[in-house]
Amino acid sequence: MIDEYQDTNYVQEQLVFLIGKNHRNICVVGDDDQGLYRFRGATIRNILEFPLKFPDCQKVTLSENYRSEKSIVEFYNDWMSITSGRDFSFEWGTFRFDKKIIPAKDKFIEGTPTVLKAGGDSDNWSEQVLNFIKKLKSSGKLEDYNQIAFLFSSVKHNGATSLSEYLEKNGVPVYSPRSNLFFERDEICFLIGALILCFPDYANRLNKGQMWVSPEIRDYYIECVKKFAEYLNQSANVELKKFIQKKAFAHVSPTSNFDYAFTGLIYSFFQYDPFKSWLDVEISGVNDTRAVRNLSKFTELTTRFEYLHRMAIFTAKQLNKTVEYFFNVFMRFLMDGGISEYEDEEEYAPKGCVSFMTIHQSKGLEFPVVFVGSLYTTPRNQETAILEMLENEVYHRKPFEPFNRMKYYDFWRLYYTAFSRAQNLLVLLAKEHTGRGPEPSKYFEEVYWKLPYYFDKSVDYSKYSFEKVKDINIKQSYSFTSHISVYENCALQYKYYKELGFSPVRTGATFFGTLVHQTIEDIHRAALRGEESAITAENIKNWFDSNYTNLSMKEHSYLAPATQKAALNQVMRYADKQTGDWSKIIDAEVEVSQVEPNYILSGKIDLVRGEGDTVEIIDFKSEKKPDMQTDRDSIERYHRQLQIYA
Repeated sequence: MIDEYQDTNYVQEQLVFLIGKNHRNICVVGDDDQGLYRFRGATIRNILEFPLKFPDCQKVTLSENYRSEKSIVEFYNDWMSITSGRDFSFEWGTFRFDKKIIPAKDKFIEGTPTVLKAGGDSDNWSEQVLNFIKKLKSSGKLEDYNQIAFLFSSVKHNGATSLSEYLEKNGVPVYSPRSNLFFERDEICFLIGALILCFPDYANRLNKGQMWVSPEIRDYYIECVKKFAEYLNQSANVELKKFIQKKAFAHVSPTSNFDYAFTGLIYSFFQYDPFKSWLDVEISGVNDTRAVRNLSKFTELTTRFEYLHRMAIFTAKQLNKTVEYFFNVFMRFLMDGGISEYEDEEEYAPKGCVSFMTIHQSKGLEFPVVFVGSLYTTPRNQETAILEMLENEVYHRKPFEPFNRMKYYDFWRLYYTAFSRAQNLLVLLAKEHTGRGPEPSKYFEEVYWKLPYYFDKSVDYSKYSFEKVKDINIKQSYSFTSHISVYENCALQYKYYKELGFSPVRTGATFFGTLVHQTIEDIHRAALRGEESAITAENIKNWFDSNYTNLSMKEHSYLAPATQKAALNQVMRYADKQTGDWSKIIDAEVEVSQVEPNYILSGKIDLVRGEGDTVEIIDFKSEKKPDMQTDRDSIERYHRQLQIYA
């Protein structure tokens, strides 16, 4: 069974046919009107031609829409049928299944329109949108801002970002993690300003224009420093100011190495406000924790930089060069590419916020109230070089859709997807103007201008009834070692590392243990294959080195040569002890899980051995062996772990 079949490509289709060729028991599900991923190589022909590949297949048409109000369904049915207008005309022909969607809801909102428009000129457009939201809220029909979604062709476009900023300034929180605003947030500006002030040599050269950075990035850095300096100069922040001055003085002419790098330095800021106040939050709504989650994301970036340059600490010799490379090259790369803010995987529409997302992001989702913007857009041909390469070198078949119509097909499918996300109220959003680059563009004129405005007399807000946003209900998975033990050891550490995602500064102990575990697993796997003769010192060393390379890349960390040797010695001692006693091994690295009503408890048993009807489970610990008397708490914790696994 393959879902979203309209988004598959030629290679995926060939794999499906290979897997199902003997029994021909293939079921595909999809909607050709929602094929949005041509730019990723997807082709609509897979679903359109499927009945031709299997002439005896049964075709089931799902034409009832259980999501949307009747007039919303009628609106997007009409949209797919309006294929001619001012200066444009095209036909779907055989490149679309002919269909008409039927509303299946028993009850509809009556006495007021459920498809509206909200528009205005560039001066009052944002104000019009805010007024509309306030009307919805004051009507008492809208329970939470998360019932509203704004869909755009791009959330990074100036129209979307300026509207987002306006709404937030006027008390309407916005959830828009992909809007490219990461570096504009106060917490990130302050953090970058604090870092730059800690390195006077870099700060002075930046101020004098002696740094090899673009004018835009230089201006941004100077603005960050200015904002943070203004904060430092307030009387309440004297301790933080002294701390920054102390670090700056130490970094001017260092004579010895330091015991920290960027991530460690950032964590030292967190003992002072404003960073301390950003961190001291309850984990509730996404908007409440945005600042702390952005700080967390920044520590991921600095940790990655330190891994790439294999640096655990600042050295006196390389300090200035490292700082310059971090700000001028690494940070520039991140700013040019854009960093997304935190996205909640458990809630696609977090409580307390209106959502700003791209139409592509919204695919498969639904919202009670949907504003569709970007009505200035026009059909455009996608990157043809990649498509031509795929057609000629990968697909080995003639092109399908006529090239001169592809841009229309893709445009209509994109906005059909957007319009069909709405459950109870669909709103077309335009910054109305004519002339060059009009909005709405000529492709939306017919559907836009015939709609009533949100403030029209025909609109009776008391008639609306809005669904609640559905819970995704994703169960979290918790393991004994990665979650329960960490929480029991220090709940605050669990909060910052596990729930908020801050990067640990020193991960050596975890890395060491994982390396030992994985190499012992290689030994057990060889024994289970009946290859005891392969368990030699040379092979163990090769397995160890391979695991170290892979883990180092995955964890963005590394171990000193002496520590690597200690880990290898642990593995060798274990192998020497077990020599000739591999026959009792039943399995290794056994995944176990227990599904509970609100969570999943998971774990991995390192080794299962048995003889006759007996089974014993073994968990390896790479740390120092605990004392049976003084370390009773640790032993009891290990005991409970094995009991849970059992």
